[in-house]
Amino acid sequence: MSRWKAALVHLSISIAIGLISAALIFGVWYPSPYSKAMGALELVLLLMTVDIVLGPMLTLVVFTSGKKYLRLDLALIGVAQACALIYGLSVVVRARPVFIVAAVDRFSIVAANDISAADLAQGSKPEFRSLSWTGPRVVGAQLPTDKGELSTLTLSSMGGKDVERMPKYYVDYANVSATLLKHSKTLAQLYKKNPAAQPTIEDWRRQHGKLGTADPVCLPIIAPRAELSMLLDPSTAEPLAAVPVNSW
Repeated sequence: MSRWKAALVHLSISIAIGLISAALIFGVWYPSPYSKAMGALELVLLLMTVDIVLGPMLTLVVFTSGKKYLRLDLALIGVAQACALIYGLSVVVRARPVFIVAAVDRFSIVAANDISAADLAQGSKPEFRSLSWTGPRVVGAQLPTDKGELSTLTLSSMGGKDVERMPKYYVDYANVSATLLKHSKTLAQLYKKNPAAQPTIEDWRRQHGKLGTADPVCLPIIAPRAELSMLLDPSTAEPLAAVPVNSW
């Protein structure tokens, strides 16, 4: 076998593994539009570069038919490539979105590495004490009524750890839906403030057959890498879709 054929075989295997990994990441852990909002595209691009390019290139360099210790060289390349892939996937897994937390007038995307094990254990229900592996769960969060606890939470939020990162304050989404509707914006209000949002939302409505129903309302979603808004049913506050528009 020539070195080019060996590199091509290695490349084919790497592409297959890369496609499986991408399907898992974008199809399960980071469903759209959260892949862009969490920066998964950049992570996956780096992961695919290492997996698909580096391994086959090293095979092209070291492969010589009949070479002594060739199997050892290829095995070392395979191990290095596997370690890089596992490390990259572990980074992606730790940064995956696990909760969409609704509180007062907004939604917040919470990643797995945003919540400590100690805080996670304080969730009041089993679904608040586990990190989702199939896309983020929508939950509500309510501020504490105790003044001392509220003061402590306020200080914590100034340091970057707000209520959405504390599962002990999580509640069922239905418990906060009425408050969310009170703070939501109508599409008319949104379009007046942000005319660029109209084509995106109207396109979503056409694709989902919502043109003949009542207009949804919207609230902003706090996301690390993108501007998103959650469209809600105006009667029930049921989340309909996250769309890439700014509704602040």
